[in-house]
Amino acid sequence: MDTGRLLLVLGLLLVVWGLIWLYAPWLLSWFGRLPGDIRIEREGFRFYFPLTSMLLVSLGLSLLLNLLLRWPR
Repeated sequence: MDTGRLLLVLGLLLVVWGLIWLYAPWLLSWFGRLPGDIRIEREGFRFYFPLTSMLLVSLGLSLLLNLLLRWPR
């Protein structure tokens, strides 16, 4: 796949993601609150490490890029 087409598809996906985030944020309210996301809150201290959420993002991006790069030319 040529670079232009890949950038176009990724740009469109970012636009769709942004529109969902802007106009329907309740669809993404689960993100960052999954089991396995580490959250420690104490007085004067807050630590947040979204381990499970980032694993899902990595898996999704890997699948998407593999599908796009293997798409018949």
